Amino acid sequence: MNTGYLVLSDQSIYKGTIFGFGDISFGEVVFNTSMTGYQEILTDPSYRGQIVIQTYPLIGNYGINELTSESNKIQVSGYVVRKHENYPSHISSEISLEEFLIKEKIIGISNIDTRAIVKKIRSEGVMNGVIVRGDNPQKGMDFLKSAPSYETLDLAEGVSNIDILNKKYGDSSDFSKYKIAVIDCGVKENILKLLNKRKCNIEIFPTDFNVQDVNEFNPDGILISPGPGDPKNMDFLVSKIKAIVKKYPIFGICLGHQILARSFGAETYKLKFGHRGGNQPVKDLSTNKVYITAQNHGYAVDPNIDSNEIEITHLNLNDDTVSGFKHKLLPVMGIQYHSEASPGPYDSEYIFDEFISLIELKRNNN
Repeated sequence: MNTGYLVLSDQSIYKGTIFGFGDISFGEVVFNTSMTGYQEILTDPSYRGQIVIQTYPLIGNYGINELTSESNKIQVSGYVVRKHENYPSHISSEISLEEFLIKEKIIGISNIDTRAIVKKIRSEGVMNGVIVRGDNPQKGMDFLKSAPSYETLDLAEGVSNIDILNKKYGDSSDFSKYKIAVIDCGVKENILKLLNKRKCNIEIFPTDFNVQDVNEFNPDGILISPGPGDPKNMDFLVSKIKAIVKKYPIFGICLGHQILARSFGAETYKLKFGHRGGNQPVKDLSTNKVYITAQNHGYAVDPNIDSNEIEITHLNLNDDTVSGFKHKLLPVMGIQYHSEASPGPYDSEYIFDEFISLIELKRNNN
């Protein structure tokens, strides 16, 4: 039976065709405006616990391969597309999108009016939803009545496989110029690739890391990764960052940026429908240059930061939300967007070079 429904918490119902695996799946319903990069989106840990809608109308046309994933599994809880192409054509294609969803036990729904759903989310805000297989949408409505709120979930816990990542991107004589401790809130693999490219020897630590373990590793710098969920649920990590923030150069990306900002007393808040896609304009206030960036987040840093030592460095030009900050005295910086892209434009990879510059500055000062 391929008939199915996407049911939203406002009781709106959208009929479509089920593909992939399973009979029912719950998540916060969000949308992504990228035209390509669906494999990276599906495997981005920041989407854990969410049902993702693609605004681009044709998804699956170039297939799936082993090299493009951003983690070791699909992270979304469900997938919504206008048209699902099951016969891909590309030299790197190994399996189809549906085969990928079946392998990872994820449900999808197609032949659905994605434009109407996205217009609803933009006007009313993100909301919970259920993808349900069969002819009975009431099953989805009943499920939603007992479903937890997305804001209450600590989704960064166990979101990626640290042992595998440490073996894949960790200690090597080829990457010996800098030692970087990566705090893994849900790190994307391209972040680790870009650090390796800059001769960084990486050690990955969990969000509940022991401060003594990090000090024993004695890194040249610390990167706090992106990840899913509300940063207010991770004040335990904020406390740990406060304990080391004056000792090492630190770079926070997306959720890491929010955690870092909270360690200096900033507040964070939930956006109406978030920023998700590869076409978000960000202005670098130090150069007045505008970059088109990849973004994936539902929370932002409150610009009213109660500290004279924090300087806002980047703004999202769509809504003037904070897209970056730095500390005026410490080698500390954070950006809200994905400088590593995947998917998205690679214009902002220079931010990694700025992080390396902070490390060099700290070395020279010492």
